Amino acid sequence: MKTVLDGSAVAVRIWTDDIDEGSKAQLANIASLSFIHHHVAAMPDVHLGIGATIGSVIATHQAIIPAAVGVDIGCGMVAARLSLTANEGSPQKTENKAR
Repeated sequence: MKTVLDGSAVAVRIWTDDIDEGSKAQLANIASLSFIHHHVAAMPDVHLGIGATIGSVIATHQAIIPAAVGVDIGCGMVAARLSLTANEGSPQKTENKAR
């Protein structure tokens, strides 16, 4: 790890020295969200994105951020309301239903 940005709700761990100030600010903003889990990571290919930094890893707790994946490359991510509850969507319960 090259750099750690502190000062947000969680740390930002950056794995490169080649990062612009805009990307750092965007990562710090993401790290300030209440549902981010443990830390935000920035990989060596990190660069400014639309809403979320490209080349970042954003682990969340009980939240999904569709726009954090694919908005910049248009890979077709979609948010859809399901009839499942959070409990029904757990990996253990989903695995049992698939059998």
